[in-house]
Amino acid sequence: MRGSIELCLTRSPAHFPDCTGSPGMVSRTVRAADAGSVLFRGLPPGDYAVSVIHDENDDGRLNTFVGIPREGFGFSRNPRIRMGPPRFEECRIAVTGAAMREVIQIKYLL
Repeated sequence: MRGSIELCLTRSPAHFPDCTGSPGMVSRTVRAADAGSVLFRGLPPGDYAVSVIHDENDDGRLNTFVGIPREGFGFSRNPRIRMGPPRFEECRIAVTGAAMREVIQIKYLL
């Protein structure tokens, strides 16, 4: 697998799914060939949402063609994808301080 996997975790519905300008946002980038599990430690309890991009060409963005993603993407809770990205509420996960696991499926449309 080539490129990288970019993850963004935010508590702000207004900054989801790209997290740009989100206060307290946490992001990770890992080589796609090494991707498997990504660990977020020390998160304060609260509601979060995660977005994931498989940046195949490492240009730092999700490439699209007429608005349709050309690279893989995914969200916490694996919501059904309709027109446009899901809302924060559809992807919200509650962090309580206890260890938890969230499996995110990456979807490829083109």
